[in-house]
Amino acid sequence: MDLNSDVGESFGAWRMGDDTAVLPHVSSANVACGFHAGDPPTARTTCALAARHGVVVGAHVSYRDLAGFGRRFLDVEPAELTDEVVYQIGALQALARSAGTAVRYVKPHGALYNAIVHHEQHAAAVVRAVVEVDPTYPLLALPGSAVGRLAERAGLRVVLEAFPDRGYTADGRLVPRTAAGAVLHEPADVASRAVRIAVDGTVPTADGGTVRLDVESLCVHGDTPRAVAVAAATRAALDAAGVPVSGFLPP
Repeated sequence: MDLNSDVGESFGAWRMGDDTAVLPHVSSANVACGFHAGDPPTARTTCALAARHGVVVGAHVSYRDLAGFGRRFLDVEPAELTDEVVYQIGALQALARSAGTAVRYVKPHGALYNAIVHHEQHAAAVVRAVVEVDPTYPLLALPGSAVGRLAERAGLRVVLEAFPDRGYTADGRLVPRTAAGAVLHEPADVASRAVRIAVDGTVPTADGGTVRLDVESLCVHGDTPRAVAVAAATRAALDAAGVPVSGFLPP
């Protein structure tokens, strides 16, 4: 099972997360490309840290929403969104290369990630961007999403992922961050859910039921207050359960 985390999200003097402490526990790193968070020095440093730990680097692309941390839907024209995703991937490609590694996949962030579960035009715009930059790049997506369906149709590899630190609705969607129980902060709870998803393919839902999730990757967020403890506990729990943690791509 792959274990990925959102990293590289500091900006200037503003610090977000502890990438140095998180990266030893994961196999894939979703590095911010500057549109929702991150800046060139942060991206280069994060890519270098990932390379040092044998962690695969992916471009964490988003709407152009630095003030809102990429968590606000933007009604962007699809052609403009394609260009902005191409721009973000290209910027990280150059910084990763300068740090001795390479971008190997793409994962949308925040509001863009959630929008393209159902927003066909924005989903198609993201898929078009990845195809135009490098059609060998896998795309991380939520199971049952529009972007996953369109990406497969375009010949991209789709890597389905789950979020053990997020609440789920009965239809397998993420509980909105504005709702109670949207984000889990207790490391033991997140770790237990990660093992359940990896071993049983199910996760509890907010209404007390369960939903099936057949995924290749688990994401633990790097921007939560206890992110390092969550990443460490999740990795330890997967190891203890006999679930090998390795990237969906070779390092």
